[in-house]
Amino acid sequence: MNTPRLGERLTALVLLATLLFTPPLVLVFDRPEGGPSWLPLYLFVAWGGVIGLAAWLLEHRSND
Repeated sequence: MNTPRLGERLTALVLLATLLFTPPLVLVFDRPEGGPSWLPLYLFVAWGGVIGLAAWLLEHRSND
């Protein structure tokens, strides 16, 4: 993968991760309405997704 394109994609990933873990979005999942809080599941899935995307970006080889 070409380095400038990789840098752009990693920057976008950092911005996505920042958005996913900002308090306004996290607080949406922390409001239990008579049931369990979805916050731990949301954090685990978002964290796993960011790590998965980072691994895919760094390991994926294509002819860009």
